[in-house]
Amino acid sequence: MQFRLISVVLILLNCMEYIGSQNASRGRRHRRTNTSVSQGCPKGCDRCSEYNGCLSCKPRLFFFLERNGMRQTGVCLSSCPSGYYGVRTPEMNKCTRCRADNCDTCFNKNFCTKCKPGFYLHKGRCFDICPEGFAPDNQTMECTPPVHCEVNEWNAWSPCTKRGKTCGFRRGSESRKRDIVQFPSAHGNPCPKIIDTRRCTVQKKRCPIGDKGNKGKDKKNRSRKEGNKEATQGKQAKDSNRGKENKDNRGERVRKEKPENKKRRGQNKKQIPTTVSTVH
Repeated sequence: MQFRLISVVLILLNCMEYIGSQNASRGRRHRRTNTSVSQGCPKGCDRCSEYNGCLSCKPRLFFFLERNGMRQTGVCLSSCPSGYYGVRTPEMNKCTRCRADNCDTCFNKNFCTKCKPGFYLHKGRCFDICPEGFAPDNQTMECTPPVHCEVNEWNAWSPCTKRGKTCGFRRGSESRKRDIVQFPSAHGNPCPKIIDTRRCTVQKKRCPIGDKGNKGKDKKNRSRKEGNKEATQGKQAKDSNRGKENKDNRGERVRKEKPENKKRRGQNKKQIPTTVSTVH
């Protein structure tokens, strides 16, 4: 009886070993058929699987696990997607997720280089409102320190003048100017005034002829003289034209009157009676 039990146990153990060896050979066969080297793989893959996609990438490409629902498929990329950064190692180049909040591109897991839309980058982190002392730049999407206006020193005071003249007065004004070295940003301090004027008093002196101060006066006098000259020339021309007209009218009047005068003279001659004296 014992012998029979031992033989049954040995038979069962042999059956279990056979089934296990069959399953192992099937798994090896399945892995061998599902793995190929570079022939039927997507572009960039070095090794791939029909179910898992890329298993390793060609040099200089990054391995990335792309999620489709509950399934993850390996792909090989030239650069990592948004929210990941590339890590190069001798074994394999991988895409690793950024750990900084609201980060779109990062240098390493905690240092962001570009934020998601609506956030501003500041010292490797992303902010919806910039920290105190910094202003948002909507072009670069970064928090930048405000730039305040800067001006240089005042220039020397200008000569004392009045209405553009430097002589012929006692009280005038003088001015000075300074240049802007740095224009302010939108949130920086505005520039102070760059032109300053003040009253000045000088010893009154007459302006010599030809001096800069008399140029305006000379110009006015010259224009006045030219205007008077033109007026007199126009008046003379008018008078000469009027004289010519009067002369022509007088000549026509004389020509019209001449035949009448001759006629009258003839008539007067005929009307004179002749008296004959008779001597008795």
